[in-house]
Amino acid sequence: MKNNAPHPTIARIWRGRTTRGKADEYEAYNYEVGVKPLIEKALGVQTLREDRRDDTEFVTISYWESVEAMSRFTGGDPTRIHHLERDPEFLLELPERVQILEIRVSHGSTGGNDA
Repeated sequence: MKNNAPHPTIARIWRGRTTRGKADEYEAYNYEVGVKPLIEKALGVQTLREDRRDDTEFVTISYWESVEAMSRFTGGDPTRIHHLERDPEFLLELPERVQILEIRVSHGSTGGNDA
C-alpha cells in the first residue's frame, strides 16, 4: 500500500539568541506563541537549544511539502520573519532572515518528544 501523505522537501530554519537568565522563560513563551502555530501547519517541527557560557541559542526547524506551502503559512515571502510580540524583550537581536534549505536526503526518525 502506497503512502500518499505529503512528505517534506523543504526545511525552514530560524535562529534566535537570548541571555541564559531568560532562556527558560523564552523557551516556554516561544513554544506557546511561535511553535504551536507551526505544529498546526508544517509537516514537522523541531526546536533545539544550546546553552552556552553567556547566552542561549534556539533553533526552530520546520518541514514543508513545498515552498508554496510554506509561503501560504508566511503570507507570501517564505523568508519573511514574523517576530513574536515579546521577541524584543527576550532576544539579544531580532533575526533578519530565516534559512530555507532543500532536503536532499532524509533517513530515519528524528525521535524527540511531543510536548
